[in-house]
This record gives sequence, C-alpha cells and structure tokens, in this order.
Amino acid sequence: MSTVHNESIVRTVIKKVSAYIPQVEKPKKKIGLSEKFIWCGIALLAYLVMGQIPLYGVTDAPQFDFLAFARVIFAAQQGTLLELGIGPIVTAGLLMQLLKGSELIKLNFKDPDDRSLFTSATKVVTIIVIIAEGALYGVSVYGGLLAHPSLIPVLIGQLIGASIVVMYLDELIQKGWGLGSGISLFIMAGVAQGILWSIFSPLPAQDGPVGIIPFIIDSATQGDLANTLFRSGQLPSIFGLIVTALVLLALVYTQGIHVDIPIVSTKYRGFTAVYPIKLLYTSNIPVILASALLANAIFMGQMLWANYNPENSNPLFNWIAQFDPQQSQSPTGGILYYMTSPNSLEQGLADPVRTIVYILFMTAIVTVFGRLWVELGGLSAKSAAKNLLDADVQVPGFRRTQSSVQSLLNKYIPAVTIAGGIIIGLLASVSNVLSVFGTGIGILLMVDILVNYYNLLIREQVDIHMPKLAALLGRT
Repeated sequence: MSTVHNESIVRTVIKKVSAYIPQVEKPKKKIGLSEKFIWCGIALLAYLVMGQIPLYGVTDAPQFDFLAFARVIFAAQQGTLLELGIGPIVTAGLLMQLLKGSELIKLNFKDPDDRSLFTSATKVVTIIVIIAEGALYGVSVYGGLLAHPSLIPVLIGQLIGASIVVMYLDELIQKGWGLGSGISLFIMAGVAQGILWSIFSPLPAQDGPVGIIPFIIDSATQGDLANTLFRSGQLPSIFGLIVTALVLLALVYTQGIHVDIPIVSTKYRGFTAVYPIKLLYTSNIPVILASALLANAIFMGQMLWANYNPENSNPLFNWIAQFDPQQSQSPTGGILYYMTSPNSLEQGLADPVRTIVYILFMTAIVTVFGRLWVELGGLSAKSAAKNLLDADVQVPGFRRTQSSVQSLLNKYIPAVTIAGGIIIGLLASVSNVLSVFGTGIGILLMVDILVNYYNLLIREQVDIHMPKLAALLGRT
C-alpha cells in the first residue's frame, strides 16, 4: 500500500510541477519534409551560434578542461554558452531510461497518460540536472576566473539559461517540427565540424596549416610531401585520413549486419514483416557509459593527486596515478595511465604495453556495460518479447506467449550483445589510438545517428507516398 501511495504522490507532484513549465506545442497540422528540414536548420544554426558566444565575465580559460573527455559526446564548446552542451539532457535521459528499464517507475506506455507523465518527469529531472550542473560547474571551474566575484550568479545564470534553451531546441525537433531529436542533430553536427576542420582548416600549426588538405598543398609547393603521411602533435595526416575512412566503412558495414525474425500481425490479415536484431544491438550507449566512467576516474585521480601527491613523491599513490605538474590533463603513470588512450600513434608505438592494455580494458568494459544496458535499458529478450506481443504481432511457428517468443530471442540477443560490445569496444579504442578525425567515439556516434536519420527519411517518404502503409508500420 505504501508503494502505491508513494507512486501516487510522485505522479501528483510531477503533474503539478510540469503545469508551470512551458511546453513546445505539437504542430496542429502535418508538417512537410521540407519544412522539417527548415526547422532542423534553424535549431542547428541557433546551437552553432551559441557555441561561438563566450561566457560573459570570464577573464581567462580554465587551466584544465575537466570535460575534455565528453566534448564530443555532449557537443559542448569550452568557454562558451555551450560549456555544458547537451550533457544535462543526456544525463537526465539516461537516468530516466534506467529507472524505466529497471521498472522502479511502473508505467504502461500504451496508456497516453503514462507516456505524457514520463515525458513530463523527464523534463523536470532535466531542469534539476541543469540547475545542479550549472551551479556546481560555474562555482568550481570558473569561480576564480571572473572579473569580479559578484559575477558568479551571472555566470551560473548563463550556463543554466543556455542549457534550458538547448532543451527547448531539442523538444522543438522531437515534438514533430523537425526530424529525429535535437540531441542527435547537435552531436552529429559537432563531430562533422571536427572532421571538416581536420581536413580543411587553414589555420597555422607548428609545421604548417592544421587541415590535411591545406597542409598537402603547402608541402607540395615546398617539394616535401613525405611529411604529410605522419605528423606529430596529434595533427591531421594522410594516415589519419585513411584510417578515418576505413573506420567509417567498417561501421557502415557492421551497422547493416542483423538477424531478421519474421513476424505477422494478429490484427491485419496478410501483413508480414521482420523484427531485426542488429549486430550492434546496444548501439553506442556502452561506449558512452565507459567513457564517462573513465573520465570520472581521471577527474578523481586529478583531484587526489593535486591535494596529496603534487610532486609524484608518494610511492603508494603513484601506483594509482601520476601526472605531469606542468600539464595534468592526462596521467603519466599508475593504473590510470594504462586505462587511458595514448594521445597519438607515436605515443602508442613508444609504449606498446600501455596501448595493448588500454585496448583490452576498453573492449572488456564496453562489453560489460553492453550486457548491463540490455538488462537495465529494457532491451532484454524478456522485454523485447513483451513489446512484440503488445504490438499485436507474433512469430510464425511459435505460440503467442511471452515465454515462447522469449526463448527464441534468447538464442540471438545475448550473443549479439557480447559480439557487438567487442566490436564497438575494439573500434572505439583502436580509433582513439590511431587518432582518427573526430575521435573514435565521435565517429561511432555520427555513423549511428546518420543511419537512424536514413531510416527516418525512408519512413517519411513512405508516409508521403503510402500513408496507409506508414500508419500500419507505425502500429507494429
């Protein structure tokens, strides 16, 4: 009784709080594909402009970028209004998905009221995370870098306000004004921007232009093309360009590998389809979780080192981590050193033990997180079987019972979870070592998002030309 009572209180609180939070209304009429592209362009332009506006009152950049690990994942830009990027939205979304998948929140998503409640709860949690992260990051990272201490509330207000604007841009797209989600769009644009910068940037570096194409032209005019194959200092090279292309091809190929289970509708006679179980079943979520775990470990190591071992003189602490006092961004020794990627192929070849340990560790932890996400994220064979039956479909030759369908799915889902985790972990870790353009995790995210957008565009075309079929596919 107490559980039911507590759940009722939570529902009441969420409904009352969400009544005071502005909402983006769904379009009252059907939006055409061209108009959706326009709205996506407007949202993306606003996001990119915010990423160029510096934080008011900040006189200097932080000595260390504590979010360096997550700039790609969070589509964030240091020192700008997008300091936090989509981080609070992703954090809140993952939290709500874990609560939903673990059934700590009991909701029936066939009920419109429960779906609306979940959406409202996600927005409330997102705002709470935005306020918490904005306040903590503003005080701890930028508190000592302001022109005057009285500007701290102004700085926190900028971080919170910008994140709320990003939240509404994402909601604008998700509510049907655009395609897909704003989060995916912003991540994809950020990674693509990084790749294009590595290819075409004319800005000078220590050995020539940053971008590989201008660097090749510059080297050709000087008659020295040999230096374009490899470059020091993590600068883009021909080798990096080739590896980036190979990783992209490998990801596109693996994205297309899946097992198709035939299904038929129990409501519409003669309608058949397939239920695909992709090799990359858990997508890129395990890589994101693994990256976040490693980053938190490095962050804690930095804090402990700065307070208790700044000279690397404590033998016991040196087993955990050592940092360069001049540049403590990455560990230079200890366990954390072997858990992080070499910054370049040159460093990887100089210390092959570290490279091998990092690749094996990253692959193992991504695989473990993939297995956990299947259970907690509602992707298990049990959850998938229930979803199929709830969608009024059945597998030919199998009884329409959850146990029967679950036994069939159990033949594939655990195997593809492990295999997909190993493949994704290897691709992410090896790509980081080889310094691919856009980073390994960035490339993984971009390809996954592009594949999803491709599927969305196909569905939009079906909706335009065959609306009855699209409606039927939407039900299944």
